[in-house]
Amino acid sequence: MNTEEYIASGILELYVYGALTDAENREITRNLKQYPEIRTEVEEIEKVLIDLSGTMAPEDLEHLLQAIKTKLARRSAAIPVHAKRSPWLAYTGWAASVVLLIGLFLLFNQNSDLKNTLNDTKNKNIQLEIEIADTRNEVERTKTLLDVMRDPHMLKIPLEGQQAAPEAYAAIYWDKENHVAYVDAKGLPEPPEGMVYQIWSLKMDPLTPTSIGLLDKFASDDNKMFELRNANASEGFGITLEPEGGSKTPTMERLYTLGVVSS
Repeated sequence: MNTEEYIASGILELYVYGALTDAENREITRNLKQYPEIRTEVEEIEKVLIDLSGTMAPEDLEHLLQAIKTKLARRSAAIPVHAKRSPWLAYTGWAASVVLLIGLFLLFNQNSDLKNTLNDTKNKNIQLEIEIADTRNEVERTKTLLDVMRDPHMLKIPLEGQQAAPEAYAAIYWDKENHVAYVDAKGLPEPPEGMVYQIWSLKMDPLTPTSIGLLDKFASDDNKMFELRNANASEGFGITLEPEGGSKTPTMERLYTLGVVSS
């Protein structure tokens, strides 16, 4: 057997890709045992196919085809001129190129589809985990707020609308022992851009306001319930509308709500 001509024919590529008949496969299997150079060539083709199937991108397919053409042309040149080749040998190499090219393209598409599916599933799972965590946090927060409003030791101070916003209303739930004030601001209108609600603890005689915080997350909080620190001996509470960042003293012209702690 002329092993160079046999290798150059392209039949080994078809064998590796599984495109031959059973009879042809049996013949090549026998040749693999008999001719070490044929066995080495098959191992090389298998290695190249495995490497390419894992790394090939669609834009590289044209380069792959050119590489196969070059390889076949080089092998054809190595065959002596006087060697007589049957017609099927002249075309089998190109058939092997096409079959391998199609196979690699399909493998790449399958790999890409699988990777895309896995990425989509991973992203959906991450999004679902975020939504579940957000829901859990919201449930816990709602439970906490309900416990606050139902606590008999919690002082509730209703805040009524003032001249700047007669329709506004709010409420303070004050835990004097733990120095925490919960502000229910559901009855306040959305503040204009560049403005923020500021909460004031009040001493009445003489009138002394002390800021206990800003509702700077008003727009993003659906419950409109805010927790603030208040260690003051408060006799009342007020809410004013101030420029972003707050003010050192309340702007009385923008006093929205006011309420007094019951004695």
